[in-house]
Amino acid sequence: MRKTHLLFGTALCALATQGYAQDGMACKGTLPALNVIAQGMPAVTALDAHLSEFNDKWGTEVKITMLGENERRAKARLDASTGAGSYQVVYIDEANLAEYVSADWIYPLADVVPESYDLADFRTDLSNVATVDGVQYFAPFVGGGDVMMYRKDLLEAKGIAVPKTLDELVAAVKALNDPEGGVYGWSARGQRGSGMNVWRWTPFFRAEGGEWLDGDMPAFNSEAGVKATEVYMDMMQSSPPGVATFNWSDSVEAFRGGQVAILIESDVFGPWMEDQEKSSIVGKVGYAPPPDPLPSAGWSHGWAVSKSGAAEDCAKTIAGDFVGWATSKEMEQNRLAAGIASDIGRVSTLQSDGFKALVPQEYIDALLDTGPKTSLLIMASPVWPEIGDTLGLTLEELFAGTRDDVQAALDEAAFFAEESLMRVK
Repeated sequence: MRKTHLLFGTALCALATQGYAQDGMACKGTLPALNVIAQGMPAVTALDAHLSEFNDKWGTEVKITMLGENERRAKARLDASTGAGSYQVVYIDEANLAEYVSADWIYPLADVVPESYDLADFRTDLSNVATVDGVQYFAPFVGGGDVMMYRKDLLEAKGIAVPKTLDELVAAVKALNDPEGGVYGWSARGQRGSGMNVWRWTPFFRAEGGEWLDGDMPAFNSEAGVKATEVYMDMMQSSPPGVATFNWSDSVEAFRGGQVAILIESDVFGPWMEDQEKSSIVGKVGYAPPPDPLPSAGWSHGWAVSKSGAAEDCAKTIAGDFVGWATSKEMEQNRLAAGIASDIGRVSTLQSDGFKALVPQEYIDALLDTGPKTSLLIMASPVWPEIGDTLGLTLEELFAGTRDDVQAALDEAAFFAEESLMRVK
């Protein structure tokens, strides 16, 4: 027991050098309840089996309020914006991080989470999304970027090399397109929505050098926006019927159903291709980063410490330790042992024997190789969902052929975006 206290005291001394004002042991029992707002992801629900461990350590009771995505975002924002401080730990994602940082509602991660939790071990793609101006603000436990999935057998049969550039990708998609043989070269999201067609179109836009804003004005109706839309529409000509209204599920199912040769999608769908019960292409899929200059569309969810909820030193210490504990290497191994492989936030987990037993090494390599080119590609604005949905409607109309003037369509969407942006100036 004495040895444990000595080791713990040593760790606390290290924390003190990082700006912690309170001795950790003195904080035990000072916070009756640690209030956490969350969303029902597997990494969150899996904590239930281990909460007693954390409660005993700090003499507190972790109370997790579980909400749906929209309600979670609204309630957490209200708590932070009013300074109510009802929650010490908040659930953050790529869509609301910019507002939380600009409003100074959350602490930088390194200011609150002990070094012993090895922040450098978080996946680069996820930590990039959790970072603003070089500072990481939340500890990610789920998310990812993009991965190119391709049918190795189909490419080999036609003597086509794995595409490494966008031009090579377009050429391969057209060469592999064989509707009479029941295989299409490509599939993509066509359905309207900031998280549907706009999410998948955005890497093409950014690859053309596109920027969302020119000063305070929308700029996605630029030459880059037009070119990206034309390339996207050209590739959709080699896609299954109905692709103009496909969502991510439609594209993923078409690919693992054997109808599509190449697909770029969120990397979390990679393991779906290896599902013996649901995939018809097990063992036939190769994985690689998106071809240059396509970037990888990063998304991530994780925990952050609220400045209003954890204003007192002990609340900040305990909340920071919860964030580190809940996203630790050990917690991820606990989830793997429980058969949960979907929420992976750490490089060490990707490289662990437990994870390697579930997916091909080629998939893991693709994740690691894609990490450096993964970042948040959407507009960092609180009105992004509104702007993105309007743009998504415009893109769907173009994809479906109900509109044919790309420039005029994007100009119209930019006009509505200007009105949205004016409201947050």
